[in-house]
Amino acid sequence: MQLKRVVVTGLGALTPIGNNVEEYWNSLIEGKSGAAPITYYDTEKHKTKFACEVKNFNIEDFIDRKEARRMDKFAQYAVVASDEAIKDAGITSENVDKHRVGVIWGAGIGGLETFQEEVLYYAKGDGTPKFNPFFIPKMIADIAPAHISMRNGYMGPNYTTVSACASSANAMIDAFNYIRLGMCDVIISGGSEAAVTIAGMGGFNSMHALSTRNESPESASRPFDATRDGFVLGEGAGALVLEEYEHAKARGAKIYCEIGGGGMSSDAYHLTAPHPEGLGVIAVMKNCLNDAGMKPEDVDHINTHGTSTPLGDVAELKAISAVFGGHAKNININSTKSMTGHLLGAAGGIEAIASILAIKNGIIPPTINHSTVDERINPELNLTLNKAQKREIKVAMSNTFGFGGHNACVLFKKLEE
Repeated sequence: MQLKRVVVTGLGALTPIGNNVEEYWNSLIEGKSGAAPITYYDTEKHKTKFACEVKNFNIEDFIDRKEARRMDKFAQYAVVASDEAIKDAGITSENVDKHRVGVIWGAGIGGLETFQEEVLYYAKGDGTPKFNPFFIPKMIADIAPAHISMRNGYMGPNYTTVSACASSANAMIDAFNYIRLGMCDVIISGGSEAAVTIAGMGGFNSMHALSTRNESPESASRPFDATRDGFVLGEGAGALVLEEYEHAKARGAKIYCEIGGGGMSSDAYHLTAPHPEGLGVIAVMKNCLNDAGMKPEDVDHINTHGTSTPLGDVAELKAISAVFGGHAKNININSTKSMTGHLLGAAGGIEAIASILAIKNGIIPPTINHSTVDERINPELNLTLNKAQKREIKVAMSNTFGFGGHNACVLFKKLEE
């Protein structure tokens, strides 16, 4: 069977450093941090008092108030980002068959704020189970793609992938496969998350996963730096329109890039810690290269998972050195989480957009906040520290890994007609 080619024709972003793709990209290149004191609740008794919140955002600018009240934040973010991506792609009722348009979305947690609010409300009562009738439809992780589908009338495959922080990368790989197998013409993919809540922050703090650099939030996310002390929680959404190449060409769509391949693997090691030698990460990058039919020396850029955790950063860079050998020093490696924080299930979506725009614009966003060399990291690696770097990029890979040992890697390449 001849597999079909898959391209990216639309992008949408709602992030802690920009409420649309243009703002997001400009902030990445400028090296802007999205971390700041939390505004959603009183943090006085909390260990970590900052996060990467979405800023200057009013949902009623995008969605009717009544409709918005029936959505958790993570679903609201999904709708806003997907609206931008669909408009960017120029998709209309006239130029697609809605039965062949799907939505495959990623979310690691789903409606955590809704769950928190409903349970706390119940706990204050007399034990009578009084819950909002929208409690379950707002909370469940699959509801974000449902809203996107209903809003646009898309009747193709519709579901959510849940693999912790690898969720949206897994969603894109599924979407890629559906299209290249000829089962769909277009799929809206990506992911969203809104876990900056008392429960979300408290839960990650209890695991000692979050940075506690309260005196300097903007510098707390510092991937690869010897003084890193945990990740910074972020929120938002990243949406991509994936489309079969001939279908995109026939309707005159602009094309950002082609998806070359996708890889998946499992660490099979620990609930939350990566394998210290990065064995699962080695496997996922090799699987991705094999799927794309490419050699290690073809890769110009890797947007790492790079969460700013003591164990994770070292394991991932060890894996890169193992897979790419002597070519590793020629690759521009970065972590955009140094600016956006960690968007959990949405991380793969916004980082895919960063990788695609790096190809399109010939510039790599920096890894900011680096000041102290970690002796455990290969000094030959180019980690794109503190300043964006210009270079031609033909092939970029985006890594995302999740608690439970879930690993996903997506490869993007410059379109060759």
